[in-house]
Amino acid sequence: MPLLYLAMNEYGYLTDEAIREVAGLVGMTSVQVSSVATFYTMYKRDEVGQYLLSVCTSISCALLGAKDVLHAVEDETGVPAGETGVEREFSVEHVECLGACGGAPAVQVNYELIEGLGVEKARELVRWLRDAGPEVVNGDEMQTLFGGQRSFEWGPAETAGSARPVPALEAFGTSGDTA
Repeated sequence: MPLLYLAMNEYGYLTDEAIREVAGLVGMTSVQVSSVATFYTMYKRDEVGQYLLSVCTSISCALLGAKDVLHAVEDETGVPAGETGVEREFSVEHVECLGACGGAPAVQVNYELIEGLGVEKARELVRWLRDAGPEVVNGDEMQTLFGGQRSFEWGPAETAGSARPVPALEAFGTSGDTA
């Protein structure tokens, strides 16, 4: 699966050539590799725009306004869900569960997560992408500029570069504390 992701990044989407290359590397047929690529929605078999906007429409997000967020994104980009704009600037899709139910509604831009994105902030996000045209999108930056409540607030970041315990798991003795 990581090879599919690398191939998608190389070509912009999974071309038939990319599928054949991955199949050759892992000793599988192109049909077998293609079946994996088409099962997971994160792998794209068709060319997508510079900015892929994925709006979660699962139950938590739906209950908190995801449909309105999706309509705002479609309206602001001029691209209906499931399509790519003619100029290939934006692709819009609705997806199932981004794993951020506590920060619903959730949206990804090029697989970078933004939680708690309301209708007006969704419109601002699209205008920012169009006007600023960042080559690389950063989830933390977009969360700060446009997001709302997050699923988890980890508290102040440690200055050391090591992994730190996960507070929510302390009750189970799996927070990384080995004492």
